[in-house]
Amino acid sequence: MTTNDKKNEITDQSFKNVGKLLSNQSVLGEPEPWEKWETQLCLWSIGIGIAGLVILGVLVDLFLLPG
Repeated sequence: MTTNDKKNEITDQSFKNVGKLLSNQSVLGEPEPWEKWETQLCLWSIGIGIAGLVILGVLVDLFLLPG
């Protein structure tokens, strides 16, 4: 067995250990629960974004596209 084979074997074992660590516990810890206002903020942001796309689409269709 060469030195390179030994290094590869050690690397493989360390990757297996990391996989066990990640499956048993979270590295970042427990996520915080979402607050109601955060959910509402996301929903309002998505709604405003969709409305903006519709309005801009209509304006582009009226004024920029040949018709």
